[in-house]
Amino acid sequence: MFRTSDIVLIAVMVSAAALTYKTKREAEEQLAAVHKIQAQIRYEEDTIDLLKADWSLLTQPSRLQKLTEIYKSQLGLEAVNARQIVGLDDLPAKPVNIEDLSSQRLGGMADVGGKDPVVTGGIVQ
Repeated sequence: MFRTSDIVLIAVMVSAAALTYKTKREAEEQLAAVHKIQAQIRYEEDTIDLLKADWSLLTQPSRLQKLTEIYKSQLGLEAVNARQIVGLDDLPAKPVNIEDLSSQRLGGMADVGGKDPVVTGGIVQ
C-alpha cells in the first residue's frame, strides 16, 4: 500500500506545516510586542508634550510678574535685585568664638559641667 518514500514525504510535509505554524505564531507575538511598545512610546511622547506645555505656561514672564506683584502686595516683600544675591565665595569668613557661646543664648545647652564645650556643626556638645 504505502511505500517508505510516501511515509517519509508525508512526515516531511507534516513537520514543515508545524514549523510554518510555529514561525507564524512567533511572528504574531513579536508584532503584538512591537505594537505594545509603539503605544507606550506614543503615551510617553504625549506625556512629554503635556509637561512641556505646563512648563511653558508656568514660566511665562507675564505670569511670573503677576505673582511677583501679588506676593509683594499681600506679603509686603520687596523685589530682589542682582546686588542682593551674593555668591558663597563672596561672604566673609567669621570664626566661631567659644566665649561668645552662652547658656542663655543657647537655652542652657552650653552648660557642659565645667568642661570646655566642643562645637560641631553649630551644636554645642
